[in-house]
Amino acid sequence: MDTTVRSGSRQVIISSDRPFVMIGERINPTGRKVLGAEMTAGRMDRVKADAIAQVEAGAQMLDVNAGVPGIDEPALLVAAIKAVGEVTDVPICIDSSVIEALEAALAVYEGKALVNSCTAEDERMDRILPVVKKFGAAVIGMANDETGITMVPLKRVEIARRIIERAVYYGIPAEDVIIDPIAMTVAADPQAGVITLETMKLIKAQLGNNMTCGASNVSFGLPQRSIVNAAFFPVAIHSGLTCAITNPLIPEVRKAVLASDLLLGHDEYASAWIADFRAGQKKAASSA
Repeated sequence: MDTTVRSGSRQVIISSDRPFVMIGERINPTGRKVLGAEMTAGRMDRVKADAIAQVEAGAQMLDVNAGVPGIDEPALLVAAIKAVGEVTDVPICIDSSVIEALEAALAVYEGKALVNSCTAEDERMDRILPVVKKFGAAVIGMANDETGITMVPLKRVEIARRIIERAVYYGIPAEDVIIDPIAMTVAADPQAGVITLETMKLIKAQLGNNMTCGASNVSFGLPQRSIVNAAFFPVAIHSGLTCAITNPLIPEVRKAVLASDLLLGHDEYASAWIADFRAGQKKAASSA
């Protein structure tokens, strides 16, 4: 099953038969006070710099979030998306829980965006999915509902199925729903990772949809998070994960994704792996 997203000039296809897609997570003011303050003041220099750096590090898409408390989020999200579009042509994942912000952003976006995200509450689905359909976008469906996040994999699959069925009801193709099986920190529950991986396997077998997640969630609260995050990717990709919102600037993460693609047959003749190695050599030589 393929999910296609587009900017005005570039297309990205997310599929289990293709290389893994990294969605850069850095353009998000949550936990980044300086970025939030600059965005609120209308300064987009850091947004642009983060966009360029993430794409140079291998991100094929960029997640854009403008959730600064107390601001006009629709206007700020539109400004951030426009700023990103000035420096890169990769497709955008529009990240907001505010329906007015999603509508405003989708109205100005040139291409087919990915909307992050829709949970399975009836009211939430009935508000977001018609907007996704109106603008011809794809959407991330999170496997939780009004009862919260279940720790039973089969129940997460059933919640995901409800979102897909509701999306199809509104005229959105099933392949345009990317499921988030929900990654939670293993610091709080040692079985959280196992439950997420089992959910991925079930979704892959029963639904066949592409999957994404906030990959860095698995290591929240732990030391040496980059190592834990990097270890998560090979097992998650093998379980069915086809894209993830992550930080491509972390070398361990980027290399784990590249190595996974290589070992799973998605990097023909190791071309991407070798190109990354040569780029690293060239960078080291130029800074010596």
